This record gives sequence, C-alpha cells and structure tokens, in this order.
Amino acid sequence: MLPADWIEHRRSDRELVGWIAMEGDGFLAYDILGRQVTTEPVDWLAAEERLDELGIGYVADRYLLTLPDGTVRPVRITEVNTQRIVVIADEFGAASAVGSNADRYELPFPVPGELRQVRN
Repeated sequence: MLPADWIEHRRSDRELVGWIAMEGDGFLAYDILGRQVTTEPVDWLAAEERLDELGIGYVADRYLLTLPDGTVRPVRITEVNTQRIVVIADEFGAASAVGSNADRYELPFPVPGELRQVRN
C-alpha cells in the first residue's frame, strides 16, 4: 500500500515515474516499484532528477523471484500499481509467447526483496 506521505512525481509527458517523500531535512525518491532510489536524503530537485533519469524502462527488464520454498524463477513484470505487482514466469521467454499459460505471481507493493532485477 502506498504510504500517505509519498508525493507523485511525473515526467514532462505526465507519465508517473515514482514518488518523493520527506525524510528529515531532505527528500527520498522511490521508483514505481516502491524501491528507494536515493541512498540518503537529497534536496527536492535532486530527487526529481533521479526519478526522471531512472525513467520506467527497468519495468521491462528480467527479474528473479525467490519463492517461499527457495526456488528461484525468472520472471517479467506484467502489472504495477500501488496495490500489487504482478509477474509472470519467463523460463525460455515464455512470458512473451502468445497464449502462454505461464505461472503468475502477485506481490505486494512496495516490491518485496524476493524480486530482484537481473543485471546484465
């Protein structure tokens, strides 16, 4: 669930790219998955710039999901909103296959640590 004190930040085309929240005398930036993307409080402009620089392209990247039994599955994100994040299993590119019956997983927002971005 979206914290009440997070303020939306949209880029110039009005696309939501994240949120900014006050922390002490500065601000923290959070991406659309709810991950903190500034390591320490910064000024408002720096938080906006970080979100604009990050954009939303990372949503299309591959991720790894660690299931409760310890199994790790490659997945792709199919839906993001402030209530949930939905991912679909992506072994061998199955997520992009038309008519695919790949497994779906619903995760809470902000995204939990069990979902990790694959770094190329």
